[in-house]
Amino acid sequence: MRLFSAPLYLLAASTLALLGGCHAKTDKAAKGGDKKNAGPALVDVLVARPTASGDSVVANGAVVASNYVELHPEVSGRLTFLNVREGQHIAKGTVIARINDADLQAQLAKTNALLKVSHLSQQRLEKLLAMQGVNQADYDLAVSQVQSNEADAAYTRALLAKTIIRAPFGGVVGLRQVSPGAYVTPATILTTVRADDNLKVDFTLPEANAPLVQPGSRVVVRLGGRRYLATVQALESQVNQTTRNLTVRALLPAGVPATPGTFARISVSTGATRQRVQLPTSAIVPGDQADQVVLVKNGQAKMQNVQTGDRQNDSIAILSGLAPGDSVVTKGVLFTQPGKPVKVRKAVAKS
Repeated sequence: MRLFSAPLYLLAASTLALLGGCHAKTDKAAKGGDKKNAGPALVDVLVARPTASGDSVVANGAVVASNYVELHPEVSGRLTFLNVREGQHIAKGTVIARINDADLQAQLAKTNALLKVSHLSQQRLEKLLAMQGVNQADYDLAVSQVQSNEADAAYTRALLAKTIIRAPFGGVVGLRQVSPGAYVTPATILTTVRADDNLKVDFTLPEANAPLVQPGSRVVVRLGGRRYLATVQALESQVNQTTRNLTVRALLPAGVPATPGTFARISVSTGATRQRVQLPTSAIVPGDQADQVVLVKNGQAKMQNVQTGDRQNDSIAILSGLAPGDSVVTKGVLFTQPGKPVKVRKAVAKS
């Protein structure tokens, strides 16, 4: 047994080493074979067919309400009543808040008492003046006292009216900024009210493009994925000297489901035409200096810089960078590499 134990041990070790080496070579060969046998990327392409279409200038803007106000109290005092129905529609004149008016009510009662006495004094002196029992100066002084008391009463009533805050117009109430019982001043914002009809959009144009819009002209407004035709209402009276831009305001159609402050993209027609191709947005590769698309040239992928224009939902206009007949990759862009082979799975000709 001892004579055969050493050779058997050596034979087993040699066999294991041989099997391990074969296994490693097999794995290496398999990996190398996968790399060599990797096929070209499968892509869908669109054959560019430029067509003439209206040229436009694109500007950024925001939706604005026809009326919007921050409600401040006109006098200082403690809130005794607060009626802020957040997000609800209210009518014009609805009472929003009341401020403690006890001191003003007392002042008005005092002034009314003095006014009553001065009226009686005036009536007595008027009778005496008719009988020449008093001189004109005394009567004029009594009349002046009545007028002074009436003015004091009117002033106190005006202050009392300021303790009641009402909605200046019908609209949607914003968020409540204070609580009942708080001490407020004219600098305190109670809430906001905005009109929920006749929405408008404000946007700016470079001064060179200012002649493109006039009151009554139409512009295309994109809100999210939808487009609306808006009518230009007015232009700012002068160009901003810092930005060299002109502010334009356009009226949106009734019933547009938008909230004031929403970002809007506006297209203003220049009246000219330009050759362009509409591509799916998925075909665009954003770049630091320019947008790019992937072209198929001689069976290989090639990056091409393009100038993009208006976006419409899931498509974008290409203003320059493409020639008629170019094959643009629309699906499988992420799997392509410049100079690497690609295989066209589907080709579509579309202008």
